[in-house]
Amino acid sequence: MTKILALYLPQFHETPENNEWWGKGFTEWTNTKKAGKLFSGHYQPRTPLNNNYYDLSDPAVMEEHAETARNYGIYGFCYYHYWFNGTQMLHKPLLQMLENHKVNIPFCLSWANDSWNKAWDGEERQILIQQEYGEKENWQQHLDYLLPFFKDPRYIRENNKPVFFIYRAIGFARMEEMISFWNETLQSEGFDGIHIVETLNSFQQEPFCKNSSAVFTFEPMLTLRKSISLENKIRGKINNMFGTQILLKDSYDRVWKEVINNAGKTYGDKKVYRGAFVDWDNSPRKANRGLVLTGAGPEKFGKYFSQLLQIATKDHSDYLVVNAWNEWAEGCYLEADEKFRFAYLEQIKNAISAN
Repeated sequence: MTKILALYLPQFHETPENNEWWGKGFTEWTNTKKAGKLFSGHYQPRTPLNNNYYDLSDPAVMEEHAETARNYGIYGFCYYHYWFNGTQMLHKPLLQMLENHKVNIPFCLSWANDSWNKAWDGEERQILIQQEYGEKENWQQHLDYLLPFFKDPRYIRENNKPVFFIYRAIGFARMEEMISFWNETLQSEGFDGIHIVETLNSFQQEPFCKNSSAVFTFEPMLTLRKSISLENKIRGKINNMFGTQILLKDSYDRVWKEVINNAGKTYGDKKVYRGAFVDWDNSPRKANRGLVLTGAGPEKFGKYFSQLLQIATKDHSDYLVVNAWNEWAEGCYLEADEKFRFAYLEQIKNAISAN
């Protein structure tokens, strides 16, 4: 049976860097709360059920998330991990989770290895922290940091290899060399190497590394880049005082149908972990430069998710990865909100039962 993973964002706690760059007390909730309606029928702002603006510096929150996810059939979380050549970011919740086995759910990590800039403020060229990879000693330092996670009994492995997603494999010319180094080093730690999963998205549509094990189709951005033309995006733009880019009517259905149509694509001998998405509206982050899909809802999500799960199950795919558990500022979350409550999670549970 194909297992369901959900991407998990840790940026729901205060950090010194975010305080400096974005203002005191900044978390992902900051953007979520300030969002407003940009057109008639726009579902903003989005409010968590019972105004549960949680703080991930409280270990009990991740315990609750794990229990809720398991109750609705989600096998595990794929936590975003931030590492900039020795500098850690947004790491406090993950380190606490590592020590707290009451967070009772399998997990793996996705290295979000982009440089950070001020894109949210419209200043893409202003780099906040640059992603650099260094040499073998730097790769070893990173691996030393990862080893306690990899050795945790909850960590997801394939053939005794820790499963490790990389968000932007194409960004480093020596990525294959670094993976080979990690493969060799992990064998001395009792593993049989590392199971690298390349993320296919808006800037990488094909595998980059010969020695990666699998690819993950990150949606909806992969399909938006590959299958929905820029011309259609422009024609679907609603001219209003905000200038927000809103895709054509029922664009949610259009994108999901493309996801289903392309679900049979293969990538050489690599495993394929198909990606599902809940919704998409990043106007809370990007305001007038945001991208909004229209026509989403729990029943539609359930219909398309069930179809994708059937395809993945038929192909004996190990995982189906949902974007996301808690990407609130991208309108992409399974968590309960005031409008739909637990409806999206119930659709996950129903689809699993039907399969």
